[in-house]
Amino acid sequence: MKEIFTNKAPEAIGPYSQAIVAGDFLYASGAIGINPETGEVVDGIEKQTIQVMENLRTVLLEAGASFSQVAKFTIYLSDMNNFGTVNEIYGRYLNKPYPARATIEVSRLPKDVLVEIDAVAYLKG
Repeated sequence: MKEIFTNKAPEAIGPYSQAIVAGDFLYASGAIGINPETGEVVDGIEKQTIQVMENLRTVLLEAGASFSQVAKFTIYLSDMNNFGTVNEIYGRYLNKPYPARATIEVSRLPKDVLVEIDAVAYLKG
């Protein structure tokens, strides 16, 4: 296994990696809406979703991958009422064929953010 790290994305908030490459797959840890330059959580569901996707993009790029290679996303929302907003912003980053996805409402997320997204990418694609 190989650890993926970039200082252009927020550092892990605990004993885990931004991403791990295992064989032909990259497993990106859940990204939250922290601005890597300030270390602060951005405000609101729109800005958080954009920041999450930008953070994930940065980690993927560090591994030589892109959103087109993501096979599966999991989206965690603190409030399912934000689904439409997150779905619209998330969709701006993707092209067909779209990856598989699960969206789950949870009671709480790290730093009380509104959205967290993780990804699994296939690196040989």
